[in-house]
Amino acid sequence: MSTPEEQPNPEAALARAHAARAKMAAALDEDQEPEPDEPLGWQPIWKRPRKPKSKAAKKQELRKQRRRLQDASKRRLAASQSRRPRSRQSRIGNAAARRDARALSRVRHSTAWLW
Repeated sequence: MSTPEEQPNPEAALARAHAARAKMAAALDEDQEPEPDEPLGWQPIWKRPRKPKSKAAKKQELRKQRRRLQDASKRRLAASQSRRPRSRQSRIGNAAARRDARALSRVRHSTAWLW
């Protein structure tokens, strides 16, 4: 067991806590925003002040975006053009197969008894 001399003084601990509390309150109360002329350290990108783009930079960005969209539309058009219609024979065969399957399905799912 510890002797009473080793135990910390509760009044001294309370005084230390009050002093720390005052320091913490002072730190939280001070202005969070840095001064405009104060040099900034590293900041995450979402906290950095925005730099307005010049007109030339905006136009350049829009030019790139327009070019990208035009290329994409050309690719889509080329993809749709490449789908040639199927031959008549394959269409007839597929339709006949579908008809047969439909008839078989009707027979299979009907409630009529086949004797």
